[in-house]
Amino acid sequence: MELRAKGERAVLVGDDGTGAREVDVDSLALGGELTAALHEWAKVVHAVRRSVPAGAPDPEPESGDSATAVVSRRGHQLAERVAAVMGAPVRYEDPLSGEVSIVEPPVAAEAEPATAAEPAEPTPWGTGLLVAGFSLALVLFAVLTLAITLYETNPLLALLSNAVISGGLLPSVWLARNVPTWRWVAVGVAAGIALGWLALPFIVFG
Repeated sequence: MELRAKGERAVLVGDDGTGAREVDVDSLALGGELTAALHEWAKVVHAVRRSVPAGAPDPEPESGDSATAVVSRRGHQLAERVAAVMGAPVRYEDPLSGEVSIVEPPVAAEAEPATAAEPAEPTPWGTGLLVAGFSLALVLFAVLTLAITLYETNPLLALLSNAVISGGLLPSVWLARNVPTWRWVAVGVAAGIALGWLALPFIVFG
């Protein structure tokens, strides 16, 4: 496609297979700010052209005319923006000098290679089961010792002590179930509480 200034309007000209077709930039999804900038540039080009006497050649940007140089640079910058938005090369013919250039869309930065996923650490079954076993023994010993001591006073107190210990420890067990290292402690504590309840009938009714 080619960016042109036609009168006071900016247009894009492209070949649709049947010939050159002129499209007003207002009909393209270029964004309001870019569209307005294109038409403003076209108006300045039109004004510069009108300031040139009839029959005189168009002013060259290199001639020292600062306004002409600014118009030419501005047109090239807008062509770069259009190429970036459209994702396609834009042919830009300087409306004052006639110089033609092809503006390529910016090359997208290459995506950084995905970081290889770190291999999962092996589950420490040996150490974990040792910690779980120690926790189980400690909790079971504490539950049974308290239950036996309270049973001598009142059998219902043995049952109540188990309920209090279970209610106090289970929330912590639930929170620690997915925490590394502490999950093994949680397994041991849960198992100790469960075995304590299984052993309680033998204490109460034994």
